[in-house]
Parts: sequence; structure tokens; C-alpha cells
Amino acid sequence: MGIKIINLLGKSPSKIDKLLFKQHPFVLIILKILVTGSSGLIGSEVCSYFANFGNKIHGLDNNLRKVFFGPEGDTTRRLKELQDTLSDFTHYEIDIRDRSKVLDIIRNIKPDAIIHTAAQPSHDKAASIPFEDFDVNAVGTLNLLEAARQFCKDSPFVHMSTNKVYGDGPNRIKLKELDSRWDFEDPAFIDGIDESFSVDQCKHSLFGASKLASDIVVQEYGRYFGMATCCLRGGCLTGPSHTGVELHGFISYLVKCNLMGKNYKIFGYKGKQVRDNIHSEDVAQFINLFVQSPRSGEVYNLGGGKLNSCSILEAFEICERFSGKRQIYEYCDENRIGDHICYYSNLSKIKNHYPEFCIKNNLTDTINQIVKALS
Repeated sequence: MGIKIINLLGKSPSKIDKLLFKQHPFVLIILKILVTGSSGLIGSEVCSYFANFGNKIHGLDNNLRKVFFGPEGDTTRRLKELQDTLSDFTHYEIDIRDRSKVLDIIRNIKPDAIIHTAAQPSHDKAASIPFEDFDVNAVGTLNLLEAARQFCKDSPFVHMSTNKVYGDGPNRIKLKELDSRWDFEDPAFIDGIDESFSVDQCKHSLFGASKLASDIVVQEYGRYFGMATCCLRGGCLTGPSHTGVELHGFISYLVKCNLMGKNYKIFGYKGKQVRDNIHSEDVAQFINLFVQSPRSGEVYNLGGGKLNSCSILEAFEICERFSGKRQIYEYCDENRIGDHICYYSNLSKIKNHYPEFCIKNNLTDTINQIVKALS
């Protein structure tokens, strides 16, 4: 039996009759997907993921990562890969801070879903560029939301937020020190931090503050205007296409240092600070589930969970196992401002709302993929 292709461009997934799937089980629905930050780690993965289903992909990216982080942050190579491999991909070199251009592009495309991954992503960099950081992360998000409200209000809007919205609040949880990591001692957090954790009365870093502002406004457009929006409060997002640098991209940068014999600098906490790591493909998988079955004004802690958490010291060991090279590092007994000692995501809410979701790429396999990609 062949596949029947139905073009539903301009019609929001939330307006598509679900009976269509029962009546035509081999239907392929074509949608227009707008992705901001489309040359970055998550953005490019989302472009490829949705393109695999035959969708039309519109990517917005002006390579600000190179401006923020220098040549090592340049995403030009990833853009070229998308242009060479995706049959229906259109690139726009647009800055999301440019309100009139954002309005024009969304008015013209009227996308069926908006996946917003563009950001100034560095915890540390924000302090030296506070206006640029806030304008990109908060004002840029507002520009997109308002344009979406005016021209495609029914289209799902997915925002890549961050666990930094919780500031250093997780550091108040009672911890225990193990041989190679810190971990939660409080039994209430045995499965990690959930979405009810407070964002108040703590130190966020300016990056955390700008991302919290964008997080709140995305929720508000969902709750106030009834739009289908969600914030994905990511842990450490990673994968083989990540252009990791010291200021952003924990696992990717660590592997890069190992392979190049370059010194890796640990900032505080004895190198035992813990993060949960999630592969970009698994992030794209969840975004697809939300677009298919959107909700309004939701927040989700989207990380690898406890099973895919590791400390810096543990990441060294895994990387060395695949590279065969000893990790060179130095220790600075001063932690980054507002940094987490231990953080991993409680995935209960995600699995309750979207039981189909599962982590397909475990931490060990992910690091192995990165080693192979950078070798």
C-alpha cells in the first residue's frame, strides 16, 4: 500500500482532525516548520528531524555564536550541511532582535509550528554583554511570540529554556559527597528536580535571569492568549554536531580538549559537580511529540535524567575510555557564579504527559558519538 501525501500547509497541527490518522493510516502530513537558531546544536537537529517527515523547513540563524565565542563557535559548516542534505530547507539570515523583520517573516510564512532555539547560551558570557544577552534571550523571544500571536496564533510554539531559571536554588538541597560526584541526599529529590522547584530568592547569573524572563513570557502567551506554548528547561544539551567552547558546551568541549591534548579547566566543587546530559536527537523527539499534541503554557524539565547524569570527573573517565587519551586538566578552587553543584531533571511530568517519550541515546553512547565525530 502506498503513502498518501496530504499537503496541510497553513493549517495548524492543533486544527488537524485526528480522525484523519484513523481513516488514512498511511497519510504523510506536510507542515511548515520555522526553526530559530537553525544552525546550532538543537536547531539543526530539529531541522533534520522534521525534514525526515517531509516537512518544509524554514531556518533563521545569523551565526551570532561566532560573534559571542569567536571562530570556534562558528556554525557555518553546520548550515552548509543542512543546505546540502535537506531537500526543502530555506535559510534566512535574520536577527531575532530585529522586530520588523521577525514580523515580516512570520507574516509571510505563517508557520504551522515555531521551534525557538536561538539564544545567547553562556552562563559566563552574559556578564560581559548584559544588553546583548537580554535583547537576544528575552526581547527576541517576545518579538517571535507577538508575531506568532498576530499571524499564526494556533501554531505550537516551543521555546528552548534552561535549568538555569532555577538559579542556584538547587544548591540549598542537602547533598552527599561520593568518590566521584555530589548527589542529592534529600529523598524528595531522589529522581531529580521537577517543575515545581522555586525560581525565586536565588542567584541566577544574568544569563539565567534573561532566560527566566523569556520563560515567563512564553508561559504567559500560553495562559493569557490561549496559545499552544511550552518551555523546555534543558539540562546539558549535547550531541556530535555541537560546536562546544569553554563558555558553553560541557561534554563537547571536554571531548575536544581530550582529543587535542588541551588543558581543561575545572571551576570549583572538586570536579564533582553533576549535570544530566541529553542528546539533541532526543530533544527533537520530544519537540515533535509536543507539536503533534500541544498544550498551553506548559513547562518541562527536559534533560537526560538521573541515569544520564555525570560529574566532570566521571565524564573524563568515559571520554578516556573511547579516545584512549588521558585528560589533561587543571583545577581552580572557585566555582562559577550561580553554578549548580548537582542538577539532574525529574522526567516524571514529561513521561506522564507524553508516555511515548523515551531517552534513546544514553550518556556513554553519546560521548562515544562525539569522540568519533571530533576524531
